[in-house]
Amino acid sequence: MNVVLDLIGVALVIVATLLIGVYGLRISRTTGDFFVASRTVRPVWNASAISGEYLSAGTFLGLSGLVLLDGARGFWFPIGYAAGYLLVLAFVAAPLRRSGAYTIPDFIEARLESTSARRVTSIAVLVIGWLYIVPQLHGAGLTLLVVAGLPEWVGAVTVAVLVAAAVAAGGMRAITYVQAFQYWLKLTALLVPVVFIAFALSGGPHDFDPALVFPVEAGPSGFDAYETASLLLALLLGTMGLPHVLVRFYTSPTGVSARRTTVIVIGMVSAFYAVSSTMGLLARIAAPDLAVPGVADTVVLLLPSRVFPGVFGELLTALIVAGAFAAFLATSAGLVVSLAGVISQDVFSGSVRSFRLSAVLCALVPLAVALLTAPAGLGSSVGVVFVVAASTLSPVVLLGVWWRGLTARGAVAGMLSGGLAAGLALLVHALIDGVGAAAPYLAQPAAWTIPLATAVTVVLSILDPRGPSPRSERFLARVHTPERG
Repeated sequence: MNVVLDLIGVALVIVATLLIGVYGLRISRTTGDFFVASRTVRPVWNASAISGEYLSAGTFLGLSGLVLLDGARGFWFPIGYAAGYLLVLAFVAAPLRRSGAYTIPDFIEARLESTSARRVTSIAVLVIGWLYIVPQLHGAGLTLLVVAGLPEWVGAVTVAVLVAAAVAAGGMRAITYVQAFQYWLKLTALLVPVVFIAFALSGGPHDFDPALVFPVEAGPSGFDAYETASLLLALLLGTMGLPHVLVRFYTSPTGVSARRTTVIVIGMVSAFYAVSSTMGLLARIAAPDLAVPGVADTVVLLLPSRVFPGVFGELLTALIVAGAFAAFLATSAGLVVSLAGVISQDVFSGSVRSFRLSAVLCALVPLAVALLTAPAGLGSSVGVVFVVAASTLSPVVLLGVWWRGLTARGAVAGMLSGGLAAGLALLVHALIDGVGAAAPYLAQPAAWTIPLATAVTVVLSILDPRGPSPRSERFLARVHTPERG
């Protein structure tokens, strides 16, 4: 690796981010600009921005590492990530836009007419968002450690400061342009090295051994049926509970536009997952010695120099480093925007000034956590977030859109039961060894925590003597009525 080239790549990404953010700042004036970009983002731009923020450190670095470690098993993550948007498309994209809300707590309060339900939703959004930002900061620290030997806190602090500044300066409108640019940068940063590495390996001394890339134990016969099904359920439904994903649909001009945006997103993220997974497969051929937990996440950064010793490999590495930093910045920015909107409205006045203050606070909290904790596997860390989101927000959002019998008490009980059950299961699995037969159910709890949350929500809603909100019929009619034209 060439430290100078790598740092130049990072510097160029930072400069581009700041310049695009300044452009967005020039046209960000109103509260609507800061919260939802005045609901004027067209499908291609919005899809690029959604893809930019969705493709996180866990995808850019962690997915290739998972494929390197587990072979075919690693493909469950990109399959679940991409397929999750099919559910978003089918069930919630257009209704959420038609609701007229700014944030997920806005939607829940309008649907249930309950400040208590709003508060619980806000807490869930903050917890999920902060859990998701921490791996981005760890990934930034890991990247600068590997390529430049800098302390891990340097990368984390750099990303947190840049994101806080960009979001506070221009809000959603500015971040939309930044994230759209960063998606295409990330795709290019992986696609170019993958193409060159694939050609080099096809004509080099590395013979393609199917048993190496797709070993028998990583095939269908090696899958644990429960863990695989539970993981897929978490990934499919977790997308529907990610606050930075859902808030994006509020920026579309209409519900029809929101659905078109989702269709484009599916294509964009699928293309990126194919490239990232291919990098992991190439690593199984050229760098199997890196298939070590804690080291596998660095394979994207190390593989080009393995295959192309010299300046060309260093240039490819610098390109990848630039893309990696774009991933950390884009996802963190999307999360901070969504969280700042919640805190600004629920804690402060909901003004532009309070949004800016909230953006800084929302970046500082995960930064403190990242500095006090050691990084785990990036892919698995993001998987934890999907489990919590799927067990907490997804059932309530889905039922809020499609079931007129939902009540505030049922929603609050469902979110609390699902979130606590998922959190306790994951915590026990992480802290206690030797749990025996219960291990799969604690490591991948989504298969029982999601039904638990849904059942609690439905049963308590049915038993609630107050019944649904009197205005629920009118609200549901609005969100399900297609726009004209």
